Amino acid sequence: MTALTKDRNTPRRAGEDRSDPLATSAVIYAGALVVLDANGDAAPATTATGLTVRGIAQESVSQAAGDTTVATRTGEHRLVNDGSITRADIGNTCYIVDDQTVAQTDGTGTRSAAGKITDVDSVGVWVDIG
Repeated sequence: MTALTKDRNTPRRAGEDRSDPLATSAVIYAGALVVLDANGDAAPATTATGLTVRGIAQESVSQAAGDTTVATRTGEHRLVNDGSITRADIGNTCYIVDDQTVAQTDGTGTRSAAGKITDVDSVGVWVDIG
């Protein structure tokens, strides 16, 4: 490519809204933590290694309903604490247990990172995703 010689309308996005193709047979509920599988397709988060967190599902989707993509949003979201995370963990990485739950540790190398813990309250864990 060559350098610009005139103005260019460069597309922009805020980076918090994403849309990814749905993994085969996936069922994702609104509010679920969504990851990309080894093929780069969206699936509900689960205990596994090598997953890439994409965000929180903004809608319920399934291929059975004919859906082909899922909309997700990054940012800070409150997830369920498996009971291991305390306020002393603020600033640390937390790890995926399932599509709504996070833990303090990687489960001896069995869990993927969910994001950074930004707060802990009586309801759950605030996690910066993305």
